[in-house]
Amino acid sequence: MEAPFFALEDMNSGDVIRLTDFVGKPVMITFWTSWCPDCMKDMPMKEQFYDHADLEKLAFLTINVTGRERSEEAGKEFTIKNDLPFPVLRDNGRETYDDYGCTGVPTTVLLDKDHQIVKVFNDQSSFLDIAKALPSIMK
Repeated sequence: MEAPFFALEDMNSGDVIRLTDFVGKPVMITFWTSWCPDCMKDMPMKEQFYDHADLEKLAFLTINVTGRERSEEAGKEFTIKNDLPFPVLRDNGRETYDDYGCTGVPTTVLLDKDHQIVKVFNDQSSFLDIAKALPSIMK
């Protein structure tokens, strides 16, 4: 299934990031909220992964689901407080989250270089599960 297009603001830079900015490159997208205990376990692992990933070969994005936050600014405050090094995009409420068929947070979606959805990992998935699936999109 082709990944739905999005164009969302990066909370760190203010730039608009589009899925089409990564044409020909596999993409890992994680949807999250600041109040979610599973997200808080997932984020440090994603941060370590980001620090060591070959970002020439894999695009790495996170999307804060503002429509599931306790307040409009909760995701931005969390991003600043925790000095998240990776792109943190601000969803338009739940628009992108819903477009991708997410039902919980965190949800990680792996896209191949043609931006076809290859795998979706829900809140019960471990980071190890996600890491094991990465070779399937890196072809």
